[in-house]
Amino acid sequence: MSGDVAGGDGAAGTGKGTAAGTGTPSRPGVFETWRQTPREAKALLAGVFVSKLAAFLQIFLVLFLTHRGFSAGQAGFALGVYGAGAVVGTAVGGWLSDRLTPRSATIISMMGSAGLIASLIYITYYPVILLAVLLVSAVGQFYRPAAQSMITQLTPPDKLVMVTAMYMLCVNLGTTVAPLVGVALAQISYNLLFWAEALAVLAFGLIALVAFPKPDRSAVAAAKAEEASAEPAIRGRYLDVLKDYRYSLFMLAFFLQAVVYVQYTAALPLAIKASGQSIWWYGALITMNAVICASCQMIATKFVQGWSIRVVQLVGFSLVALGYAMYAIELLPVFLILGTLFWTLSEIIGVPTMFAYPGMIAPPHLRGRYIGAMQTMFGLGATIGPVLGVLLFQRVGQRVWLWMTLIEVVATVIGAIGIRRVIKPKPQAEPEPATPETVVEPPAGLAVDPTPESATDRVT
Repeated sequence: MSGDVAGGDGAAGTGKGTAAGTGTPSRPGVFETWRQTPREAKALLAGVFVSKLAAFLQIFLVLFLTHRGFSAGQAGFALGVYGAGAVVGTAVGGWLSDRLTPRSATIISMMGSAGLIASLIYITYYPVILLAVLLVSAVGQFYRPAAQSMITQLTPPDKLVMVTAMYMLCVNLGTTVAPLVGVALAQISYNLLFWAEALAVLAFGLIALVAFPKPDRSAVAAAKAEEASAEPAIRGRYLDVLKDYRYSLFMLAFFLQAVVYVQYTAALPLAIKASGQSIWWYGALITMNAVICASCQMIATKFVQGWSIRVVQLVGFSLVALGYAMYAIELLPVFLILGTLFWTLSEIIGVPTMFAYPGMIAPPHLRGRYIGAMQTMFGLGATIGPVLGVLLFQRVGQRVWLWMTLIEVVATVIGAIGIRRVIKPKPQAEPEPATPETVVEPPAGLAVDPTPESATDRVT
């Protein structure tokens, strides 16, 4: 694939992303974007929020299994199986989104996981529990690439980053409230806890069934007929995603980024305790991160959505490196606060654009796979990262932060090489009102030069 993308899904060919007649990027605000967001996309955001509001299984799985009489080791292993299922499920979800439709993939994900979650209440045989946990985790992740693919399809290109930020906000708000609701329900019954989650994901499935756009049957039939007669490379495979070497570099960088970023859940609490600081600081830092992200990400996105994608990537990744470098100096409260502020800024600046990016550059028939591949790499990094961080901390102690900073610097460089520019076509100036003295008719057959503005490197 070429190094640049002009027009297509990643650029607004109508000039929606610029202020009329000025050529300067417009920055639609939160409320303006919400008003102009299609009803189907709003339904998707509502469904995601409802499902995350009752996302109890991963949080309470260990407590649930030990309550049922299984050992702590068995419960911990089941949690690891859950993580593996999530990685596999994201990849399968990308394939399903392309092979069927994002709507179908979401319905399968939500309806299937609702039944699997409820089944855990009644299964008592440990190997079958592991199988059910694997399936519920995998099936429950099918919707993630489909959701981002649908957002990309439904949202005007100049508002894609902002709507992606809204999606992230729904996820973050839901997962912030879920533990509190879950604790209250678990005090009554774990059965009630899992039934509540099953009903929540079922509600998301019903929203998808009723509100998501249905594909044109005649168009789907024609597409399937064309696909059946096409060469395998034209049909689209994950191998075609890997052949895009620039995007493969980006995914490698994203994997390394996840390995480093997740250390705030693994190496950081161990390092704070080993430094002699109160573990209270760890709770305060995580709370600070959650509050800043929830309150500031949408505001930051209003400005960031006009930046070059490569600039967003460089700033976002560099802030993580700078944050962990603060920890490497010494784990005094001032450096703990500064370090956490830096990687929190990375989250509010970079996450919406980075998660919107695959949909911008992907060919339409591979959009789900592009998104699924990136999310799978992030999930894999988030799964491997804690194990690597803890092992490294046990060997080198506080120097773990130097190693993590180095890995993040490498990820920053690789990501900058892999990022593809999304070029917006040159904006057309607003025509001035015509008067009888100034009307000039163009010669017949004169065409407007469609050549994109090659010097512009802008997020749309």
